Amino acid sequence: MLVPTASDPEASEALAEFVRRHARLFVLTGAGCSTDSGIPDYRDINGEWKRNPPVTYQAFTGDDATRRRYWARSLLGWPMMSGARPGAAHRALAQFEAAGRVAQLLTQNVDGLHDRAGSRRCIDLHGRIDTVRCLGCERRSPRAELQLELRRRNPQWAALEAQPAPDGDADLDGMDFSGFDVPSCPACGGMLKPDVVFFGENVPRERVDAAFAALDAADAVLVAGSSLMVYSGFRFVQAAAAAGKPIAAVNMGRTRADELFTLKLAAPVGDTLTALAARF
Repeated sequence: MLVPTASDPEASEALAEFVRRHARLFVLTGAGCSTDSGIPDYRDINGEWKRNPPVTYQAFTGDDATRRRYWARSLLGWPMMSGARPGAAHRALAQFEAAGRVAQLLTQNVDGLHDRAGSRRCIDLHGRIDTVRCLGCERRSPRAELQLELRRRNPQWAALEAQPAPDGDADLDGMDFSGFDVPSCPACGGMLKPDVVFFGENVPRERVDAAFAALDAADAVLVAGSSLMVYSGFRFVQAAAAAGKPIAAVNMGRTRADELFTLKLAAPVGDTLTALAARF
């Protein structure tokens, strides 16, 4: 495995040659693609948690206090998330798709920024944070609508300031969340949840099947900005390696799949993909 850095003069040529040899790329992206857009990530350069792990599905659905805490923090974190704009990595990958180089993009991110950048062959593996799902009747609604209702019910909370955290969360600790008013589904009174896959929750089967079908049809895999520490993403790299497909990665730190890569660039994702896109 060749691991050039951003300063290595052979780095850009090695990646460009990888793309030239493999016309149908399966691209797997992670949080490193969105940090340039101001969205914090969860893990450090060694792939370890930089903060407490996110809420689990079991805690969110089974504990009223956890649910109130989640939505109070989301009330303050949502404006940053909704205001984020595509960064260099998103725009470069959309260019690759337009040039016919991307057969499928699979993102572990929930921010929708690949879609906003113009990528159309995109599967949101873990769902989208801009949509709210009712666990009772399965009604979907825009997260922006819920934000208005959260603000109406909790004006004193809306006036607070907090440091943005990953995936529309915010750091708001040491507070009494018991008085936070969480709305229910206006259609059936059911529990509302972001339409994203929480830890402890399964990715929908049809989404996984579609991604594996696309991987099977691809010539090679490009990993961009992901440590692959979460198995739901790592398994696609495992499958590619088992099938003998070449795998390249652009990521600043350690990943769970380092030994599986044909080529790895320890370089900033946005700058690297922008320079690569300019060559095609």
